[in-house]
Amino acid sequence: MNFSFDHELLMLRDAVHRFVREELCPLEGLYANEADIPDDVRRGLQDKAKELGLWAFDLPQEHGGGGISYVGMCLIFEELGWCNVPSFRAQTVLTPYLGPVLFHCNAEQKTKYLYPVVNGYKRTCFALTEPGAGSDPSGMSTRAILEDDNYRINGTKIFITSADKADFVQLFARTIENGQDVGVSCFLIDKGTPGMRLGQSFELMSPDRPWELVLDNVVIPCSQRVGKPGQGWSLAREFLDVGRLIHGPKSIGRAERALQLALDYANQRTTFGQSLAKRQSIQWMLADSATELQAARLMTYHAAWKADQGMDFHVEASQVKLYADEMYMRAVDRALQIHGGLGLSRDLPLELMFRDARSRLITEGSSEMQRMIIASDLFSGRSSLNRLVPRNR
Repeated sequence: MNFSFDHELLMLRDAVHRFVREELCPLEGLYANEADIPDDVRRGLQDKAKELGLWAFDLPQEHGGGGISYVGMCLIFEELGWCNVPSFRAQTVLTPYLGPVLFHCNAEQKTKYLYPVVNGYKRTCFALTEPGAGSDPSGMSTRAILEDDNYRINGTKIFITSADKADFVQLFARTIENGQDVGVSCFLIDKGTPGMRLGQSFELMSPDRPWELVLDNVVIPCSQRVGKPGQGWSLAREFLDVGRLIHGPKSIGRAERALQLALDYANQRTTFGQSLAKRQSIQWMLADSATELQAARLMTYHAAWKADQGMDFHVEASQVKLYADEMYMRAVDRALQIHGGLGLSRDLPLELMFRDARSRLITEGSSEMQRMIIASDLFSGRSSLNRLVPRNR
């Protein structure tokens, strides 16, 4: 079992490490509690990333990206996860918020939508969640009804990150053709299309400001549909699997920072004539965080390896999101406790990280939803309990 990494990948990882420390961390005092960084700041950072050859590191080479593996992607997102800027839900400055859906576009759609996003000229958002439906597609009430060569769409989406910044929306709707429900389909809808508007902006405990998206008799041509009618849920699941996998390195990077802060403080803080680092209760908290961090990292790398092999990693993605996000919550909670009253201060990043960690247990599928996915696989008998080296039945 080889745990070494390609030299060029490690060089890329180190370059991103420097970029994060030199370009992003100094901005925390200004933007750590903001949903996103200002557009002009973002453009400047993206230009620097392009100059350094870091831009679009995770996208396929045939589409203008760096083409690194999923495992490599995890190494890079660990470094990006260290910093609180941009916020967790905002697009990073090193690659566009894209998802795999647009890779399924036809040639005309790729020219209009995919490549402008890859080059950083356009932004998009992913509109799946509804007031009565998130991970459960059967509850989706947004309808796209076929009328001749157009679809008429009505419905409401909520908690849509970057809907206010997006030049177009990747929207999922239950599709009705010739009076028959053919399943969920994906549509690309341009900003400014009549009938589509922003609704309420949600003020959350974490620095995220998602939006309600209202669709009132929105009419678009059939050419705006991605893939076949009814293919939308498979596209959405692909998006969700990758997104849940990436929760792993993002939580690992932030948890490692929390652990480092706790270690540094334990070494410098003295109470009753003794360093905190010499107190067993503190040592055990730090040891638990370090052990859980290592477990989350190995679990993430295994899931990413399966993705690189073209294997099904649906359950592994749920396991990664569940364990890594909850590990991050525990690690930052311990770090805050070790800091005592100082940990509650906004002079340190821990209180923000605590709010951020709590929000991750809900976004992109709650911990309960991940447990349901894992348990469903267990009871189905489809796969071995040993997911690392499955036994022949």
